[in-house]
Amino acid sequence: MSGNGEPCAPTRGMVAPMKPQLPFGSQVLERARRSRDSRFDGRFYLGVVTTGVYCRPICPAAPKAHRRHVRYFATAAGAHAAGFRPCLRCRPETAPGTPAWLGTSAVVRRALRLIEDGALDRARIPQFAARVGLGARQLDRLFAQHLGASPLALAQTRRLHFAKHLIDGSDLPMTEVALAAGYGSLRRFNDALRKAYGRPPRELRRQRPSQTAAGEVALTLAYRPPYDWQRLSAFLRARAIAGVEALEADSYARVIRVGSAHALIRVRPLPGRDALELRVSGAPAAALYRIAATARRVFDLTSDPGQITRDLGADRLLRALVRHRPGLRIPGVWDPFECAVRAVLGQQVSVSAARTLAARLVERFGEPVSTPAAGLTHAFPAPQPLANGNFDGLGITGARIEALRALARALGDGQIEFDTGAETLAEQLTALSGFGAWTAQYVALRALGEPDALPEGDLVLRRMAGGSARPLTARELRQRAESWRPWRGYATLHLWYAASETGAR
Repeated sequence: MSGNGEPCAPTRGMVAPMKPQLPFGSQVLERARRSRDSRFDGRFYLGVVTTGVYCRPICPAAPKAHRRHVRYFATAAGAHAAGFRPCLRCRPETAPGTPAWLGTSAVVRRALRLIEDGALDRARIPQFAARVGLGARQLDRLFAQHLGASPLALAQTRRLHFAKHLIDGSDLPMTEVALAAGYGSLRRFNDALRKAYGRPPRELRRQRPSQTAAGEVALTLAYRPPYDWQRLSAFLRARAIAGVEALEADSYARVIRVGSAHALIRVRPLPGRDALELRVSGAPAAALYRIAATARRVFDLTSDPGQITRDLGADRLLRALVRHRPGLRIPGVWDPFECAVRAVLGQQVSVSAARTLAARLVERFGEPVSTPAAGLTHAFPAPQPLANGNFDGLGITGARIEALRALARALGDGQIEFDTGAETLAEQLTALSGFGAWTAQYVALRALGEPDALPEGDLVLRRMAGGSARPLTARELRQRAESWRPWRGYATLHLWYAASETGAR
């Protein structure tokens, strides 16, 4: 079942996965495995005891294993922690992300975000646990309960999978691949890859001519179909800030901040594939994982549109909307601070007016950069210039200026943490002058990709949710939206799009 055809004895002490984390019972999992239906891809993984390999349910070899030799896992990390190694034929590290974490506690969700950002590449478990407010043993117990794998196992799996992704999808030298994936040394990198795949990194690299320009790295980011690129790109195009972002029919480009430097990214759908291509120019290798993880959030690549459509389709108000837009995604913003600034500028004004204000802000406070892309000339302003900057002549009201200054200062003082959960972030934001519940929920939706965000004060949303009757009150909308959970953010987008396309907005 492994891609290299070399059976491997499973590690002693393999453990069965915890049942609550799997999406189905054992009988349904068995049917799904034998069907090789792509709609189950990423929703569970299977390990085969006789080969020591774990696979995606779409693997061509998946139906061949005998039922008694198969173990099921909710995450790739769980399979890896149990002693299985990834299949080289179906490459489970390329499967779209599992939504299993959606049911975890707020602490585990925050810890997962920090791990995804590489926090455990720079700290030991005790320091990491303290950062999320727990002891090391308590954190391990929570991860075992919710995910069936330890924080360290997840971090190791993240490093391993991203390293394999760079080996297959880039021309980076192996030393830079090791650095980008978070390995402290080339020896540790070589050992980890050899143990996981049964061969050294250089033998894993596919021989192919270079397809990227000098200094550019191209990565392939998979998703579950369908994917409504047209609507997502149109949403971003209407809000693109001059000098920072540019959209064409089939691509998105922008300047991003990488530490104290800047880089250029380009994203486009790959024809004939359920994936987007991310091209990065000017970024150090160590920044690539963070950039790729951010791109996955901005373009909402880890969601399961089939599940969302089924759940929301049970609601009489949303049924026709989700059928009309089955691949709808949450259009993110690259930087959470940028999203919060945009939200303030967009309060009670049109989209085009907010875009104009944002362009003026960038021209005055943004950092000029040189890029090979025409029209991309600035990076979005950092917090510090806004904290004490002169806003005269920009056309921004005094109340919004104070809100922007309060936001920038709170971020500098540590009063705002964008790597926390949506609920905590909303509390932090609404404590600031000029930030109401609508703004906080909008930031949670677009900056964190929170699927259950609900800007309940939004007039258009309340009007659409009320149907032909009067607009609902915020309280009535909150009650009405209980049946949409945990997909209230997607329901919000469906109703916003419906209002825009029918002229009700």
